[in-house]
Amino acid sequence: MPIPELMAGWQRFRAGRFRDQRKLFDRMAREGQRPHIAMVACCDSRVDPAIVFDCDPGDLFVVRNVANLVPPFEQSGRYHGTSAALEFAVTVLQVRDIVVLGHSRCGGIRALLDGPQATAALPFVSAWMSLAEEARVATASAAHLPIDDRASLCEQSAIRLSLRNLMTFPTIRERVGRGKLRLNGWHFDLLDGVLTMFDPSTGRFVPLDVDAAPEAAS
Repeated sequence: MPIPELMAGWQRFRAGRFRDQRKLFDRMAREGQRPHIAMVACCDSRVDPAIVFDCDPGDLFVVRNVANLVPPFEQSGRYHGTSAALEFAVTVLQVRDIVVLGHSRCGGIRALLDGPQATAALPFVSAWMSLAEEARVATASAAHLPIDDRASLCEQSAIRLSLRNLMTFPTIRERVGRGKLRLNGWHFDLLDGVLTMFDPSTGRFVPLDVDAAPEAAS
């Protein structure tokens, strides 16, 4: 059954962007997708990577899940949506960058900090967020801080954990070792739009200098 607001948006899209970028859509339909960047982002409706980074269709191969977590490599289970998407991005699309994009005010991370009672009625969410238990433990010493500050530290810790988990995938590890793939950890602040990036040399997240940010290649 049609949803009025989505139908109106689709009509605007057809009359606007689809028409204006018809050559791009025609080429993608004929040649398939060729993104250079895979992004693991949160399901949160407030953080759409294509909008945040002002991307065209085909620019990003996006994997979204609760709290933008990457599980460690393992093959004992039956369903591995995030792992399957990463496998496709690296092996088939041969992306050159993987970005783990976290964000402020993340509901999954807040539930993790609130403890098991917060997800007692959400068994799937609870099991999934257990992947980030190490991040919760790592920020336990910050219990004296306001909850927003503590959540921000946990969000960043979870990004670092996901970067480490990425390296447990043999194909990813091999491509990183050959210089064919880069791993990036970024954190987006909903309140002020600031983007911070993980610096492996210091182990810290540093704000991106907007004035010094490189221009996209034309």
